[in-house]
Amino acid sequence: MLKKILVIGELNVDLIVSGLPSLPAFGRELTCTGFARALGSSSAIFSRALAGLGARVDFMGKVGDDDNGRFMLAQLREVGIGTQGVVVDPAVQTGVTISLTYPNEKAQITYLGSIADFHLSDVDLAAFGGYTHLHMASMYLQTGLQPAFPLLLRRAREKGLSTSLDPGWDPYERWDDVLLEALAAVDILFANEHEVKAIARIDSVAQAARSLARQVDMVVAKLGPDGALLADAAGLLQSPAFPVEVVDTTGAGDSFDAGFLYEYIVEGGSKAEALRFANACGAIAATRVGGASSVPTAAEVAAFLSH
Repeated sequence: MLKKILVIGELNVDLIVSGLPSLPAFGRELTCTGFARALGSSSAIFSRALAGLGARVDFMGKVGDDDNGRFMLAQLREVGIGTQGVVVDPAVQTGVTISLTYPNEKAQITYLGSIADFHLSDVDLAAFGGYTHLHMASMYLQTGLQPAFPLLLRRAREKGLSTSLDPGWDPYERWDDVLLEALAAVDILFANEHEVKAIARIDSVAQAARSLARQVDMVVAKLGPDGALLADAAGLLQSPAFPVEVVDTTGAGDSFDAGFLYEYIVEGGSKAEALRFANACGAIAATRVGGASSVPTAAEVAAFLSH
């Protein structure tokens, strides 16, 4: 059976400022060497990365009836992502993130707009039956949809879909009951080192991942320059990072998630193969500016891994 991935998530444009000499300061003006508008949001960049690798992907979300919303839809459709599940609402503005990018870090400011206005009532639950896997992300930005994350993941499971979640950072650092309830319906949890330790409340990423693997089938921890590790009932798998010259980390984690699911869910690879493939996707993305524009193709990943 042809495998098809459903993504339910947030949509916003990224306004990317690069080549800054330092962080901005009150009362001072800085010049930069680069500026671009790009498809933003973790869920959308993940979707574009997954579709760019060759997977069939549909998206459910919300945008405003504005230029940024039309730009977002065009960016998704450009790589064949189905957007019939995206609500266009003239009553809201499409979300915007201003990203100040540096070689190894970034600072971001987000206007939530349509991100916060996306609710359970906007989701077509009847459509779940046509998919193999559901991926969700950015739980703490999607304030309107956040309470429904557990229900959506459970409903997907009931329809026979496998599920994955990359919750992102909780700005209030509560990691509350909604997340814990959602984890009960998650097959694959993606998180970076800081998130894994915060969710588990354990100050060792390996021990934290092992602890969380008692709640979900698989924990995939993204460790940046230290590569990645996977924890499940069988123990720990580790995969080293690929040494590359980092240009911009925007979207690298989303490309990693996409690479893992492509190799593991779509291609049927082993967990070790998926972890290595995901590290390659993240590494390639980090050598390019922008989230959506940095995503590699399957051929590029294969060439990268062959060297």
